[in-house]
Amino acid sequence: MAGRTIAIGDIHGCAAALDTLLREITPASSDTIVTLGDYIDRGPDSRDVLEQLLSLSNECELIPLLGNHEVMLLIAREHHEELDFWLSCGGRETLESYGGALDTIPPSHLEFLEQCVASYETSTHLFLHANYAATLPLEDQTEHTMFWKHLTTEMPKPHMSGRIAVVGHTPQVNGEILDVGHLVCIDTFCYGNGRLTALDVDTRRLWQVDRDGKLWKAP
Repeated sequence: MAGRTIAIGDIHGCAAALDTLLREITPASSDTIVTLGDYIDRGPDSRDVLEQLLSLSNECELIPLLGNHEVMLLIAREHHEELDFWLSCGGRETLESYGGALDTIPPSHLEFLEQCVASYETSTHLFLHANYAATLPLEDQTEHTMFWKHLTTEMPKPHMSGRIAVVGHTPQVNGEILDVGHLVCIDTFCYGNGRLTALDVDTRRLWQVDRDGKLWKAP
C-alpha cells in the first residue's frame, strides 16, 4: 500500500509544536515526509528540533530541504565574518539552545544540515523552500530564488512541469495556508504566535499545532 506524502512547513526552533505534530501524524515506514527548511533560528529550541528530525529519519522516508536559515548557519561556520548577520536573523536563539557557541553544535546536527537538499519532486508536486522561476527546471533555479525570494516579492506562475509547488519561507501571519491552486505555502508563522502546519499533499488533509504544542482545530 502506497504511503502518504506529507510536507511540514517552517519549524524555526519550535520543538514542542513539532513533537505534537509528529505524534498526530504518526509517520509510518511507507510515508514520505518533506520538511521545507528553516528548522532553526528564532524559536526557543533548535537543538531539539534537529534531534527530532534525526529520529524521524529512522521512522519514515524523510526528505529534508535546505532553508535560508540553514544556509546562513553553514556560511557563518565557514566564514566568521558572516556570524553577526546570522545572529541578527535568529541565530542567537539557536546558539543559546546549544550552550552559546558554534563549536558546541554536535557533528551529527551539522552533517544533517549539510545533507539537506535544495528541492524534491514527485509526479504531481514539487517542493522548495521559498520560490521558483516558472520557466526553469528545478536544477536550473538560482539559489536566491529557491532560498530567499518571498512570494510577496513575486508570485510565480504555474511551473513548466505542471506540478503543484509546495513552499514555505513567506510567513502567513494569520496562521492559514496560502493556496493559489498551482502553489501552496505552508509557512504559517509558528514562531510568531501562528501555527506549525503539515499537509498531506494528495488528500489535502491539514494538521496544525501552535508554538506551545497545542493542537489547533478550526472553530
